[in-house]
Amino acid sequence: MVKSQKRHLDSQVSRVYTFVNDILNEVDRKTGETHFGRVANVVGLLVEVEGLQGAVSVSDHCDITTKNGQTLPCEVVGFRDGKALVMPFGSVDGIGMGCRVEVGASEPVIYPVHAWLGRVIDAFGRPIDGKGPLPTGANPYPIHTVPPPAHERSRVGGKLDLGVRAMNAFLTCCRGQRLGIFAGSGVGKSTLLSMMARNTDAEVGVIGLVGERGREAREFIEDHLGEEGLARSVVVVATSDEPPLVRRQAAFMTMAVAEFFRDEGANVLCLMDSVTRVAMAQREISLAVGEPPASKGYTPSVFALLPRLLERAGPGREGQGDVTGLFTVLVEGDDHNEPVADAVRGILDGHVVLDRAIAERNRYPAINILRSVSRTMPACNTPEQNALVARARQLLSVYEDMAELIRLGAYRRGSDPQVDEAIQYYDAIEAFLGQEISEVTDLDTCYRMLAETLDMPAPGAGDAAPTA
Repeated sequence: MVKSQKRHLDSQVSRVYTFVNDILNEVDRKTGETHFGRVANVVGLLVEVEGLQGAVSVSDHCDITTKNGQTLPCEVVGFRDGKALVMPFGSVDGIGMGCRVEVGASEPVIYPVHAWLGRVIDAFGRPIDGKGPLPTGANPYPIHTVPPPAHERSRVGGKLDLGVRAMNAFLTCCRGQRLGIFAGSGVGKSTLLSMMARNTDAEVGVIGLVGERGREAREFIEDHLGEEGLARSVVVVATSDEPPLVRRQAAFMTMAVAEFFRDEGANVLCLMDSVTRVAMAQREISLAVGEPPASKGYTPSVFALLPRLLERAGPGREGQGDVTGLFTVLVEGDDHNEPVADAVRGILDGHVVLDRAIAERNRYPAINILRSVSRTMPACNTPEQNALVARARQLLSVYEDMAELIRLGAYRRGSDPQVDEAIQYYDAIEAFLGQEISEVTDLDTCYRMLAETLDMPAPGAGDAAPTA
């Protein structure tokens, strides 16, 4: 009985200590000068504020007190005619001429700790999973920051096991690499992402669901990610009905959380679904400010934003961990050369193409191996592994070149030995590439299975030193 009471008392003391520590951290952050302004005009999504000359800069946060007494957080997105242009993280309803605008001294930052693992947060770092308040750390991590200088970053590390056969064997991903997953709507991007999030051997997962359907967010977390995957992950959610500023901030929040764990020395797998919705949010913001569109309605600031966001993933400095980035790109109208897809493909270290035609014949994940590439290959593989992958790619290429004639029955077996061989192995390779959501295959097993499929000797375990 005494021991039970003592444990209860220790638990209560621990909670009080955490609560007091959080309050002290918050008091330390609030110290500083405060500036005030007034609402001068409201145009569409923008609020013009006067009286803040010299007090704010772009990306600073401020609060508007609406006519009904509510506090509405906003972000400074530009300046015009001596007035600050701010955009609310919500509806402009209730904002009128003369409403007070308060600017804090601190920049938008978060204070993450390891206890954030297993939690679901919003774009502001607030918990939305019903598990109580989040503990806070002492060190701030800015939402908007720059990646480490190129000459200070490490090289990419060894192979990262993603648990998906098509990815492990044909599109091997190394620690600190950044890959894009390109596909139209309904071809399986989110499902493939969830398979890798659950099955990877990375120490920490940080998942950003940007512009997701509200219904699918909970399904992704509970059904696809599962308790085991969530326990070593932090999930950032901003649904499609939220304002563009919130959706964009969710992407920066995702990267800031990943950078915290990277600086702690962890190997982080950062998954973001999707970069296209981040670009669309930035387009809405910049068009509201008055920036002219450049390509298919996208403004120049969209293409400036993409490298600033995506370059934050990658290897850290010497002695730190790394952030391996997997970013989905929703291509409009299945056009893989549309502006956002084209820009992202040029920034990342490889691209994975999901093909609607493959999905329509019910082979999932619907990865088109011949159109996809990992830029760390073949340097990360042994010669035996490279020979195995090259052999499979050659057979697929020969078959696809003759696919139309084969399906029409116009090809005569025996006309070309290479085509005959491709026909012989094609179904077996397709079966290897197909994988159920619940299946997991590690790296060495992938190469052994592929060798058996192609009647070739299995390569030895291990990987070559990456030189990419």
